[in-house]
Amino acid sequence: MKLKKQVTVCGAAIFCVAVFSLYLMLDRVQHDPTRHQNGGNFPRSQISVLQNRIEQLEQLLEENHEIISHIKDSVLELTANAEGPPAMLPYYTVNGSWVVPPEPRPSFFSISPQDCQFALGGRGQKPELQMLTVSEELPFDNVDGGVWRQGFDISYDPHDWDAEDLQVFVVPHSHNDPGWIKTFDKYYTEQTQHILNSMVSKLQEDPRRRFLWAEVSFFAKWWDNINAQKRAAVRRLVGNGQLEIATGGWVMPDEANSHYFALIDQLIEGHQWLERNLDSDSSTDIFCHMMPFYSYDVPHTCGPDPKICCQFDFKRLPGGRINCPWKVPPRAITEANVAERAALLLDQYRKKSRLFRSNVLLVPLGDDFRYDKPQEWDAQFFNYQRLFDFFNSRPNLHVQAQFGTLSDYFDALYKRTGVEPGARPPGFPVLSGDFFSYADREDHYWTGYYTSRPFYKSLDRVLEAHLRGAEVLYSLAAAHSRHSGLAGRYPLSDFTLLTEARRTLGLFQHHDAITGTAKEAVVVDYGVRLLRSLVNLKQVIIHAAHYLVLGDKETYHFDPEAPFLQVDDTRVSHDALPERTVIQLDSSPRFVVLFNPLEQERFSMVSLLVSSPRVRVLSEEGQPLAVQISAHWSSATEVVPDVYQVSVPVRLPALGLGVLQLQLGLDGHRTLPSSMRVYLHGRQLSVSRHEAFPLRIIDSGSSDFALSNRYMQVWFSGLTGLLKSIRRVDEEQEQQVDMEFLVYGTRTSKDKSGAYLFLPDGEAKPYVPKEPPVLHVTEGPFFSEVVAYYEHVHQVVRLYNLPGVEGLSLDISSLVDIRDYVNKELALRIHTDIDSQGIFFTDLNGFQVQPRRYLKKLPLQANFYPMPVMAYIQDAHKRLTLHTAQALGVSSLKDGQLEVILDRRLMQDDNRGLGQGLKDNKRTCNRFRLLLERRTVGSEVQDSHSTSYPSLLSHLTSMYLNTPALALPVARTQLPGPGLRSFHPLASSLPCDFHLLNLRTLQAEEDTLPSAEMALILHRKGFDCGLEAKNLGFNCTTSQGKVALGSLFHGLDVVFLQPTSLTLLYPLASPSNSTDVYLEPMEIATFRLRLG
Repeated sequence: MKLKKQVTVCGAAIFCVAVFSLYLMLDRVQHDPTRHQNGGNFPRSQISVLQNRIEQLEQLLEENHEIISHIKDSVLELTANAEGPPAMLPYYTVNGSWVVPPEPRPSFFSISPQDCQFALGGRGQKPELQMLTVSEELPFDNVDGGVWRQGFDISYDPHDWDAEDLQVFVVPHSHNDPGWIKTFDKYYTEQTQHILNSMVSKLQEDPRRRFLWAEVSFFAKWWDNINAQKRAAVRRLVGNGQLEIATGGWVMPDEANSHYFALIDQLIEGHQWLERNLDSDSSTDIFCHMMPFYSYDVPHTCGPDPKICCQFDFKRLPGGRINCPWKVPPRAITEANVAERAALLLDQYRKKSRLFRSNVLLVPLGDDFRYDKPQEWDAQFFNYQRLFDFFNSRPNLHVQAQFGTLSDYFDALYKRTGVEPGARPPGFPVLSGDFFSYADREDHYWTGYYTSRPFYKSLDRVLEAHLRGAEVLYSLAAAHSRHSGLAGRYPLSDFTLLTEARRTLGLFQHHDAITGTAKEAVVVDYGVRLLRSLVNLKQVIIHAAHYLVLGDKETYHFDPEAPFLQVDDTRVSHDALPERTVIQLDSSPRFVVLFNPLEQERFSMVSLLVSSPRVRVLSEEGQPLAVQISAHWSSATEVVPDVYQVSVPVRLPALGLGVLQLQLGLDGHRTLPSSMRVYLHGRQLSVSRHEAFPLRIIDSGSSDFALSNRYMQVWFSGLTGLLKSIRRVDEEQEQQVDMEFLVYGTRTSKDKSGAYLFLPDGEAKPYVPKEPPVLHVTEGPFFSEVVAYYEHVHQVVRLYNLPGVEGLSLDISSLVDIRDYVNKELALRIHTDIDSQGIFFTDLNGFQVQPRRYLKKLPLQANFYPMPVMAYIQDAHKRLTLHTAQALGVSSLKDGQLEVILDRRLMQDDNRGLGQGLKDNKRTCNRFRLLLERRTVGSEVQDSHSTSYPSLLSHLTSMYLNTPALALPVARTQLPGPGLRSFHPLASSLPCDFHLLNLRTLQAEEDTLPSAEMALILHRKGFDCGLEAKNLGFNCTTSQGKVALGSLFHGLDVVFLQPTSLTLLYPLASPSNSTDVYLEPMEIATFRLRLG
């Protein structure tokens, strides 16, 4: 009764609002000066003015009629559901479109004006060198004797060092690829373990010797295989500065395709390992050294002339396996020749030093897998020591030379420049930007590997999303189980699976792994590791979700043989696409647990596969929900028998779990079938039908058609099935967004494209299919989509009819299969009428965005850039962003265009050491979101800045794409019933410019066991407020960077909180009683956290 009164009051209130709105409209018609101006050509008589106003009022009434009828329907809906919470029931309008009533619970979007200032710039240090400007100004000529050629001429005066000696640090190092030509394990067995074993004995022979190491993945494997005595020796060598670990990541990661979550994670994994095992001090600094010559190998590091430098690579002494390509071999240093050899080498050192701002010189001495035999250690160290002794005993030469590490070099540099280590030395410029895209010679730009092997680039991101989700759920489940005194029952041993997955993801960030530039057998090895870790992470997730979703934790029982939850999908092999789990429906209800890995509440579409079209879906409270049911297609003409897709809009708690119930049975009002049209374009094909779904087959005809939701109308070509234009519902003008597929070939002579290089044979040519595509056009209450089935690509463009983030962009996926191509690359190009003026924007590692300019003076391939997360073009009015779920190469070759390379199949090696082409292509699903945004009036486009920022909507769109909700069915053998409760881990929502990057349980002192502490890593994003803000479907607010962590976690207290360095190596402050934290925009902050 009480609820009915409330509904009546609510209805009356809505009626009053409607009447008041009409009054205001009439008032607006009378007082709007623009309308007076527009009506200036009407007769001035009172009657005609009144008639004009009545017509205008009628027009306004007509425009608002539909809104008022929706309000009326909503009131009726409220009344109909007076006994329980109101449900969203879509309805079909006379003009043939579905309308989903607004949610009963409104949400708001409230951004503090102070939080908009950051993207407007003007803060921080202005760089003296901006790489975009450098690229525009450099002539990129390639003259003989010039800087691009080997042996370019550098002159000096021998008296240049009279006042201050040249100080030379020769740094022995060995670059060990964790997989490239051989697998990680094979490299370790055949080479790396020998390098490290020799390192221990050879460094101990002479305290003046030094060695630099980087890859902790190899070092950790070796450490596990050496005895305590050798470990103690290693610790001594580190302690006295003879052995230094540089960077200390799990690998030396690729910088183009990797995502910042994985970059930070592999850094933490390496640093945490070093802290536990070597217990040495650490420091970090962003004072950079540039290597000025062609390569990091010995011939290209002592000076500008490789013919001379090669003579000082003593592994190449006559009689060895490798020699100098310049035909002048090295000579062992003796008393008789030391003066002549030292003079030759000093000349190179002096020439190289002229390129730097100080008289401190860094000379690397190493190459791939160097120092793997004791003879090489002896040859390099004995011969160089004789040269150093000669230099250092002759003051008239004004040179001091020694073996050194990076720390030795930078410490000396700071000392020479007269500043404390870590301070900015005077006279050294600040640089902004990056070094993409680069060529090592001629026009050989390394832009192919931005796309090479996209299947594994995609699998990498799937593993990353699962790792983050598993970390968060495991940390929460462990904390809650400890809090409840049930830690003994929970499988804390899952921590070993987390550790293995961290290391697998870290390994794959290596610069020959995610890049797609390893041998085929090595790619298989990576793939098997990735899949094994993905399977393990799904286990961690279902174990944690099982514990957290139980209403009564006392009933929790972990049985590894009979898991409570099933996984959402499975992969039959490392190179297969996932197959979604089909939920078998029978007389007893089935339950599904939904996991939202986002730190914000989420209103999303969840699609499940079920065994019957007769399905009812209920909320956790038992409230029937409206769903859209569709057939499940295996090809353009065949449906999968007895498998159906049920799509349901659900609101999920931040980082939490929701519960759905599925029952066999039909609810005619709420189980709403999709309708479908199939365009055959004259092809004689037989198409499967199902009585449950309306299906119309159109044999011929190719007129364009549109799909629409509450925000936009999207037009498609009836001939190609590809996107043509987008019109926002509040605008009359359509925005051209024309898609086409293209094909690049490779050169016919000399060097051709390969795993690394993109060397096209000219501009791309249109993709011409043998037959026109079959098109599927599906329409329904919650989503509509167009599928175009081409021979080499199946493209799906889906439009969600939901409020908020899901409905504001287009969901696009391209299932690519080019296994019959020969030396071709498939691209997707978007043409728009955006006046981009040669500028486009791409992200760096998903962390920040860089402006790019199309440079006509450079070849086509030089204008491609990596796109790990997004690329956009814009003008004064619009911005179009292509969001991606996998790293690919992108460009904008003409104004208003964006172009992405989807896959590449190349039959030959490109002479960069791999020795193979790219012939192991897979069926690959590339996933995107296309977001069209409008600039607000008065917000200027900030093109002069060295950075640009996405909008908050754009950030969230990227998160939705990269972090999908996981649907975990409760196993049929379980009898859950009312025992399941949604899990809301956060008591208060995070500001929506904050991203919870990770909640990572830390390892205890004993290996393999978790500690009670975790690393909380927060990232405050920079965002552009100049793009029109929409209601995002959840309460989105910002807080000037302040977060109260003490009240963040529901049911758990923060008992310990300490800010630390990014990778937890050292504290930034002592533990504080205050749990309020503050982050600057773009800052990533790590906290050591204990919950109780």
